[in-house]
Parts: sequence; structure tokens; C-alpha cells
Amino acid sequence: MTDSPTQNQGKAWLYLIVFLTGASVMVIELLGTRLIAPFYGASIYVWSSLISVTMIALAIGYFVGGRWADRAQRTGLSLIIALAALFTLLIPWATRPVLLATDSLGLRGGAFTSALVLFFPSLTLLGMVGPFAIKLATSQLDGVGSSSGTIYAVSTLGSVIGTLLLGFFLFPWVGSRQILVSLGLLLFVLAVIVAVFEQKRFGKTIAVLPCMILALAGLCLVPKIVGAGHVPPDGRFSVLSEQESLYGYVRVIEQSSRDLRFLTSDASMIGAANISDGANRLTYQDIVALIPAIKPSIKKALLIGQGAGHMAMVLRDKYGIVTDTLEIDPAVAQAATDYFGFKPNGKAIVGDARYEIRHLTGPYDLIIHDCFTGGSEPAHLLTVETLQQLQGLLAPQGILALNFVAFGQGEGQQALASVSKTVAKVFPSQSLFVSELGEDFNDYIFLASSQPIDLASPSLNAEQADWLNKRKFTVDATNGIVLTDNLNPLEHLQTRKSEHYRHVLVDWFGNDLLVR
Repeated sequence: MTDSPTQNQGKAWLYLIVFLTGASVMVIELLGTRLIAPFYGASIYVWSSLISVTMIALAIGYFVGGRWADRAQRTGLSLIIALAALFTLLIPWATRPVLLATDSLGLRGGAFTSALVLFFPSLTLLGMVGPFAIKLATSQLDGVGSSSGTIYAVSTLGSVIGTLLLGFFLFPWVGSRQILVSLGLLLFVLAVIVAVFEQKRFGKTIAVLPCMILALAGLCLVPKIVGAGHVPPDGRFSVLSEQESLYGYVRVIEQSSRDLRFLTSDASMIGAANISDGANRLTYQDIVALIPAIKPSIKKALLIGQGAGHMAMVLRDKYGIVTDTLEIDPAVAQAATDYFGFKPNGKAIVGDARYEIRHLTGPYDLIIHDCFTGGSEPAHLLTVETLQQLQGLLAPQGILALNFVAFGQGEGQQALASVSKTVAKVFPSQSLFVSELGEDFNDYIFLASSQPIDLASPSLNAEQADWLNKRKFTVDATNGIVLTDNLNPLEHLQTRKSEHYRHVLVDWFGNDLLVR
């Protein structure tokens, strides 16, 4: 028995509905990381929390949606979509209070609880659409399999298109809050259309009214929701620039009372300089800046993780070294040029490090590895395989300088030990230095080479040699794990560091600058 033209038209509308709601699920899930990351970092814990909450919400949505569909006499889909729209609109408004309320739960507990509170309601309601659509699409028992298969196939296709549309087109140009508000309004429009359809087809005269009431309530809330992410000035700091990119929320922040200008990405400080003269204020970069004094033959360098560009500028201005720079985030590269005076004298590459490294030819006398974002290191850049690629770009006497933020003793020390053991797997010689004397939580700078590095070089003056020797550090690497592309538990080993680092920034900047 074939379906009538009216039935086919009805199914086409259902397919459009599940397509759009399937796309909405992925948009909310992916944007969730951008809302949580500025506070909890872009770590595996944030991603795991979002994925888990999405799966829990969809499972419950499928179950509840099936029960509701059986008892609702083929009406109620419009109300489900309208409620999903309202909760989607509320996500940007609720982000700040929810993140602040969950701060005491720690990195893992806070990330999961925040994701649960913020995204569970809308995702659960969107999950209810599929079973309801199957009920409406099924006119006879022997068509259940075909109807359900088609419904879930179309929903999954919508999820794919939503993911690609967000990642390839929307997100590079539109802020996450604006996307969520637009998505909520789109769902309201869809809900009203579905309500009109339900009213005409099933004779339910009040189908449109609840949707219209919810839509009007949502519209009234939009101005407050859009303004909820504004950082209120508190007098201590001023925000010169802020831009949301594919990789983080990039800000340039000033504290005039301390003559300081910062470059931050999510929950990471990736550059600091004097406002008055632009001089670098991060001590670990001063250690790296002494490498050409140790080895005067350095002529060409590569900086991976450009940040504000200070190290490249020091190498250029003080030693005349041509430095190629590699930065993954276009927003960071632009901020370095606009606010920190960075002007490359070598190739300025914007792209993913693992990809771009494969296309570089070298040789380089010095490679500086300084990648840090979202409160965590990109672990895939600290593996044996990556270090082997970098070794292949070094000249025979070349030096790799690697900056790593960690604890040197006690809980969390295994991360530092693991990086040391991994470096030793590739480079026969390594030396280790700390940025701040007497601090356990520190920037640890590895100098690695195929040949021993002469720290007693006559090109270092006595003051430089004394300053550097005071910062020598020895790490016990016996409990370390060799990090590879196959086995890399670095984010797990750095949990204490991530939590501590976030609280350092909260103490320094306050919550207003970390929670949008």
C-alpha cells in the first residue's frame, strides 16, 4: 500500500524537522566547549563532559519522547521544540552563574556539572523529537522499521551538516553566543510552523498558543541574553581587544597600575609585556633569549607557538637571527601584530604545528617549542614522534628549547618526568632550567641537542652565567612515561597543574575576565 500525496508531504515536513533538530544537537554540543573552555580550559575533561552529557540527554530524550508520543495522541511535537528553543536561548545567560557556582567542584567535577546544568535540558528535548517523529510517520505496523530507519538517518545527516556548517563557516565569523541565540530563534520559528501543522491536521485549536507564548518570552529575553557575556569594568583591568576564534577566546588586557599588557587565550596567559616600552615580562623567555649567547653560531630559528612574538623579536633585535614563526590561532597572530609590535623577519606561518612541521625544510640552528593554550598543552606536540620531526629540522649542532608548565615535586611531578624521559628518547643531551627560583609550580625549560651544550661558553658574561646557573634543575625521571602518539596520558598527569593554573589566573584577573 503506497502513501497518499498528503502523507508524503507530511513525511517530508517530518524529515525537515528531524534534520534541523539533529543539526541543532551538534551545534549545541560543539559550542558547549567554547562556553566552558575559558573557565575550565580546553582539556580532554571538558570534551569528555560534553560528549557524556550529550549521550545521557539523548538517551533520556529517546525514552521520554517515545512514552510521550504514545500518550499524546499525535500532538505535542511543537511544544517539545518550543521548550528546546527556550532552553537553548537560556544557555548563554546561565553560563556565568553556573560556572561560578561549580568552581568549587574542581576541574573534572566542575566541567561535568556545568555541562549537565547548561546543556542537558535542551539536548534532552531535542532527543525527544526522533521518537515523536517516528510515531507521526508510521501509518501501519509493517512500516515501523522503514520509518524509524529513515528518521534516524535524516537526523544523523542533519548532525553532520550542522557540524560542518558550524566548524567550516559559522564559527570562524560569528560568536558562540550569537550562534546559540540565532539557533534558539530558529527553533522557535520551527515550533510555530509545526504547531500550525498540528492544528490543521489534527484539529487541535490550542496547538499554536503555547508555542507563541514561549516564543514571545524568548524574544523578551534576547537583549539580556546577548548582553550577559559582557565583561563589566572593575577599574583594575581594561580589555583592549577580544576575539573568539576556532581555538580560543583571545583577549588583550591591560593593567595600567602595574605597567602590564597581557595576551590571553581562554584560561591561558600566552604573552606579557610592559605597556611603556613593550619589554617582555615572562622570565622563561629570558632564559631562551640567552641561547644565542651560549651558541653564537645560531643564524636561523623556528618559533612554534608564536604568542605575542617577544622571543622572535629578541632574537632579531639582539642577535640578528632570522626567525620563522608558527602559530595555530590567527586571532593570536593578529593581536601580536596589533598590540605587541610583532613584525616577523622570517616566514610567519599560521596553521596546525604537526601539519606545518611536515612541510618545513630547515635546517634550523634553534627551534623553540612553546605551545600552551586553553590552560593545557597540546599533548600531541609533546610526543616522541613530534620531537623526531623537530630533530629532523635541526642542524647537526642545533638546539631545541622546550617550555613546559608543571610541578617539579610531589603530585603532578610525573608529567615533568614524562616530558624529560620523552626528550631523552630522542635527544642524547638535555639540560633543564626553572623560570622562577624557589617555586614548585613553574615554567621548566628544556634545552636538548644531539651534542652536549656548553653552558660555560665564553660568550656568556659572568652575570649571565650566574643568573642561568642558579636556575639549573634536576628532575628524577624514573617514574616518567615515554609519551607517544599511541600512549599519551599527559592531560591526565597535568590535572593538578590545570586546576592550580586556573586558580592562579582567577586570583590575578578575577572571575569577570575568565567567565563570559
